[in-house]
Amino acid sequence: MWLPSCLDRFVHPANVYECYRLIFYMALFCGLMPYYVDSSGDRLRLSYFGLLSAVLRLIFYPANFVYSSIERRSIMISFSLTNVSKFTADLELFNGMAGVVVVMATSILRSQDLLQLLAIYDGLEQEAFPPVGVNFRQSEATREIIRLSSFLFLTLLSFVVYSFIWVFPRVNAYVCYWVVVSYFSPNFIVCIVSILISGLLIKLRIYLSALNEVLKNLAHQWDTRSIKAVQKQRSLQCLDSFSMYTIVTKDPAEIIQESMEIHQLICEAAATANKYFTYQLLTIISIAFLIIVFDAYYVLETLLGKSKRESKFKTVEFVTFFSCQMILYLIAIVSIVEGSNRAIKKSEKTGAIVHSLLNKTKSAEVREKLQQFSMQLMHLKINFTAAGLFNIDRTLYFTISGALTTYLIILLQFTSNSPSSENGSGFDCCEAYHNMTNHTV
Repeated sequence: MWLPSCLDRFVHPANVYECYRLIFYMALFCGLMPYYVDSSGDRLRLSYFGLLSAVLRLIFYPANFVYSSIERRSIMISFSLTNVSKFTADLELFNGMAGVVVVMATSILRSQDLLQLLAIYDGLEQEAFPPVGVNFRQSEATREIIRLSSFLFLTLLSFVVYSFIWVFPRVNAYVCYWVVVSYFSPNFIVCIVSILISGLLIKLRIYLSALNEVLKNLAHQWDTRSIKAVQKQRSLQCLDSFSMYTIVTKDPAEIIQESMEIHQLICEAAATANKYFTYQLLTIISIAFLIIVFDAYYVLETLLGKSKRESKFKTVEFVTFFSCQMILYLIAIVSIVEGSNRAIKKSEKTGAIVHSLLNKTKSAEVREKLQQFSMQLMHLKINFTAAGLFNIDRTLYFTISGALTTYLIILLQFTSNSPSSENGSGFDCCEAYHNMTNHTV
């Protein structure tokens, strides 16, 4: 009976803390946060094990990367020994070390923001939404988090298993503990952080959907001139995440005032969430972009015949390996961007509903409240950025695609114009750098 009851706490949580129990355990195990959900399920407790794990990992990962770099141990070099592969192997080692350290350090230093964010979420569900007739169900959000976690982990696991069983034996790759940790640890860290960020955004989107339903219900009452409960067929997706009922004794002006307070709390939660993972976002997207650029370059260089492998069989393994890794990082970026974009789109719908109510109302008091709400929507907007450098929305796809295309064209042009080396058609990266500098000047 112990196992079913244990699993039931993950699948059917009672509150927002239990909803994130699975993600927090994964983050605790990876040293990304020193907290866990206690047995009561209504708060986070400091874990000395998690704190010690984070400190040890912050020491172990850089030491491992430095050792691998000094010993010139890298999976990349197993595919070819050209100058470009040596240069990019060192660059990926440094990129992985810096990325893991920054993500883990910022996660620990910003852990108080996570506590504040969870407190706001809990306050929204326990205090803010019930007065306007909304009760939340945790099961749907939990299932969405589990589906996302399973998809990312299965993708990562498939990539790792395929690499060890099929690719590495056929290219005679040098595989040892230090090499495996230095190469695959950034993949795991990016996967866990992507799940954590996307999971936090899922709840934010649900709160915005609930707020919109409250305002839509008010508009529906005015249209029909009667008090009616929201029917399930009207918004099946929303009512899977929360249940809603109409409070007959509530005055419309009072409902709008409470909706304004809820909106302010949601915006505060969004700002706190962005403050917590802003540097993590910047680091993850930087890691992903650099790896995608080099992986795409390796694949295109091979497919276009600019780099010759020892055999056709190794060429297939080479292309497949780096294509799978590139897809893995693309999935991580898409999961974060889509979670952010969906929350932003939900917040934009609130303004349209408020102005629709403003056109329908006959009461001067209600009109004044709606005008105040409209002013609040103008000044409090939900957006997510990576350290303020760029927005996390669908415009990021265009930005990454444009930069990726530019760098690929430059790299392929240098490869075409450079003489062949002893071990293939690679080129000297230092010479390419000087040529790029001269052209720029």
